[in-house]
Amino acid sequence: MRLERVELFRISMPLVGTFRTSFGEVSQRQCLLIAVSSQGLTGWGECVADAWPGYSYETAGTAWEILEQHFVPALLGQEFDGVGGLHQRLARFRGHPMARAGLEMALWDWLGRSRGQSLQALLGGRGERVEVGVSVGIEPTPEALVERVGGYVDQGYRRVKLKIEPGLDVEPVRAVRGAFPDLRLQVDANAAYTLATAGPLEELDAFDLLLIEQPLAEEDLLDHSRLQSRLSTPICLDESIGSAAAAQQALALDACRVINIKAGRVGGLAEAVAIHDLCRSQDVPVWCGGMLETGLGRAANLALASLPGFTLPGDISASDRYYAEDIASPRFDLADGCLTVPQSPGLGVELDRSALQRFCLEQLSLS
Repeated sequence: MRLERVELFRISMPLVGTFRTSFGEVSQRQCLLIAVSSQGLTGWGECVADAWPGYSYETAGTAWEILEQHFVPALLGQEFDGVGGLHQRLARFRGHPMARAGLEMALWDWLGRSRGQSLQALLGGRGERVEVGVSVGIEPTPEALVERVGGYVDQGYRRVKLKIEPGLDVEPVRAVRGAFPDLRLQVDANAAYTLATAGPLEELDAFDLLLIEQPLAEEDLLDHSRLQSRLSTPICLDESIGSAAAAQQALALDACRVINIKAGRVGGLAEAVAIHDLCRSQDVPVWCGGMLETGLGRAANLALASLPGFTLPGDISASDRYYAEDIASPRFDLADGCLTVPQSPGLGVELDRSALQRFCLEQLSLS
């Protein structure tokens, strides 16, 4: 293909409620949308970098700059062959996986539309539905947390993830497990602990959790290995896994026994599939993480999570979990704990341009 035009949109969308993690609180979600055009077709992607550098060093602002100044100029007017060609042309640049992933998603959407194939088919996924879970932020009291979890259980979610941090870990989990003894439950620390402060995590072994996600800092593979030896609950790594090579190292060190795959974190769907394939070859469970995506990113996550190695429910959730109004249709509705994987060409959803304009803070066309 020959890339003719790229459009960037910085958007800000209100969440249906404040979401608190160990990084802080968010009530307004900012991200970038990317449109790539060639041969009369347009593909859409979502860069999941947020407004501030909490989860990652990347932000919507840095992603905008790297796309405008470096990535897009390296591709405009150039002939390249699909996703592999895109990565070859960007290989001389270091870092910025979320910016890469957004651009790559747009190309996947374009490829699917040009070939009349769904993203699921292009990636090698299967099945009409994917089981999903829901992520619950930190609440001020255990009672408030139990009430919030109960609402999601009533909606049909059969797996719940609780955000935790030092001082808000054992008692909230105890309360939820007491209220819902049969619920599939896991926790996410977002790297809030050190090996020295991780003692309370050992108490969580009593609550039959699916996993403890990213307890220590992302670079601490050795300390994660030491902590895993102290726990019967599997450690799952998220921020630590930036590539298939990082996943291989983590598994070799027994730093984790489950991996959370986020396409944005690892630089795109192609690398996400490579991590899936590696873990499947070693019988390591994987699941698809969420980054408060719009309907575009949610559609891509569902296609990814339909690959056979994704044996645990992901943090994909229904559209109304985060947004009263989305920028893509159709919306994703929960049915029997599952979401339907789009089957139309490309991402399988259509952008609502009127909603895009309402939420748009800034836009740029490059050709």
